[in-house]
Amino acid sequence: FRIRELDIPGRLLLAPMDGFTDSPFRRICREFGASLLTSEFINGIDLMYGHPHLKYKTFFHASERPFAFQVFDDEPERLLSSALKLQELAPDLIDINMGCSAKSVSNRGAGAGLLKHPEKIKIIASSLVSTLRVPITAKIRLGWDDETRNYLDIVAILVDCGISAITVHARTRKQGYSGLADWDAIAAVKLVSPVPVI
Repeated sequence: FRIRELDIPGRLLLAPMDGFTDSPFRRICREFGASLLTSEFINGIDLMYGHPHLKYKTFFHASERPFAFQVFDDEPERLLSSALKLQELAPDLIDINMGCSAKSVSNRGAGAGLLKHPEKIKIIASSLVSTLRVPITAKIRLGWDDETRNYLDIVAILVDCGISAITVHARTRKQGYSGLADWDAIAAVKLVSPVPVI
């Protein structure tokens, strides 16, 4: 399939996992058939102010292409500045994390915490899409909890802003990684999304 003009040569994609998906791990996964590799998620604060591990999180080898950086933050302006810094490293695309359920991320309003603020998602997605050259994608969950399953509204916002692909973790933030994924919700996203759904 294609993400904008980028050819993805298979259907097996490596999900970003903080603390695991560094460059050596990604290259092993490529040998086993992963067709799109994504960095560990990168904190926008670290990109703006520095972090001792940042050079490892942002390193990737040419053999990892097609390659994506995933970034997270709760401040739209800082997220845009961070994405611009990542673009300078020449990835094939940049993914916005709107799905991390970890309390340290979502409780500050980043990751799945953004799902509680659709207006902020619109600002973030539109600014990144209109400013960066590379395709912008987004990872979401179904909502904060079962009472706020607003994923179809979020998908509509992302599509209107020009996002090039949407990854759906078909659980709420409250579920974390427990319970069953809602495959019908993924089907519902697929029905309304003109861009690839992962």
